[in-house]
Amino acid sequence: MASRTEISRRVVVGTGLALLVPKQALSEPASPEPIRFGLTPVFLTSDLELLGRLQSYLQLATGLPVSLIERRTYQEITAMLISGQLDAAWICGYPYVAHHRELQLVAVPLWHNKPLYQAYLIVNKERDAQTLADLRGDIHAFSDPDSNSGFLVTRADLAGMGLRPENFFRRSIFTYGHRNVIRAVASGLAQSGSVDGYVYDVVANLEPSLVSNTRVLSASEWLGFPPIAGPKNPPDSQRLSLLKTALLDMHKTEEGRAVLSMLQLDGFASEGPALYETIAAKAALVASAG
Repeated sequence: MASRTEISRRVVVGTGLALLVPKQALSEPASPEPIRFGLTPVFLTSDLELLGRLQSYLQLATGLPVSLIERRTYQEITAMLISGQLDAAWICGYPYVAHHRELQLVAVPLWHNKPLYQAYLIVNKERDAQTLADLRGDIHAFSDPDSNSGFLVTRADLAGMGLRPENFFRRSIFTYGHRNVIRAVASGLAQSGSVDGYVYDVVANLEPSLVSNTRVLSASEWLGFPPIAGPKNPPDSQRLSLLKTALLDMHKTEEGRAVLSMLQLDGFASEGPALYETIAAKAALVASAG
C-alpha cells in the first residue's frame, strides 16, 4: 500500500501537470466531423479548381468541414456509401437502381434545366458506321462495369439483339473514366466507345481538341441523370440534411452559381425513384439475358 507521503506527492505532481495545460485547451470543443462526399468518374475530377470551388462552397453553405473523397471505380464508392463510410456520393443511375433498397436520393443535377441525360456511342470521326450493328468486331471502350451510360445502355441494346459484348465486339476494355473513353477512341486505341453524353458535351465545350477526332454515332433515350445518393440509414442525418440543402440551394448564391457554371449545370432538384425506372428496366433486361 502506498504511503501517505507517496500519495501526496502524486497529487502534487498531478496538480502541477494540470496547471501546465492551457485553460483554452481544456475548454475548446472537439472539431466537428466533416461531411464525407464521394466522387466517381461521373464527376469531372481532372479540374482541380473545380474541386476546390465545390469544397469551398459546400463548407460555406453547411458550416461544416467537407472532405471530397475520390475513387477510381463506381464499385469502391458505392461500397463505401452502403457501409456508411460516406455521407453522400455522386454516383450513377445503374448502381443506384442496383442498391435502391440501401440508398436514398439526396439531389439530382439539372442539365438544360432537366434531371436527364443521354448515353452516347462514339466512333472516330472518319468512321463509316451508322448504327450499333456496324460496330461488330470492334475494340470497344467502356467506362466502368457499373456505369449506366458507360456500359449498361450498350449492354442492354446488345441483349435486345440477343447478343453479348464478348461475342459481338472483338474485344472490350474498361477505361474507368468517361474522358478516358473519349481519349481511347480519339487515339485509335479503341474503334468505338460508350460514354456519358453530359461528360462528352461538356468536354466538347471545354476541350474541343479532345473530341475533335470523334463523333457521336447515336444517342440513347433520355435517362435519369447520375444522382447524389446517401445511405438509407445515414451515419449522421443532420450532416446529410445540411448537404442536401446546400445542393438544392446552390443556384441561390454567387459562389454556388460559380460552381454550377464550371459544371455546366443549372442546379439540383429533389426527385423520386421513378426517374430511374428506365435504367432499372435495362438492368432487368441484362440480368434476364444472363
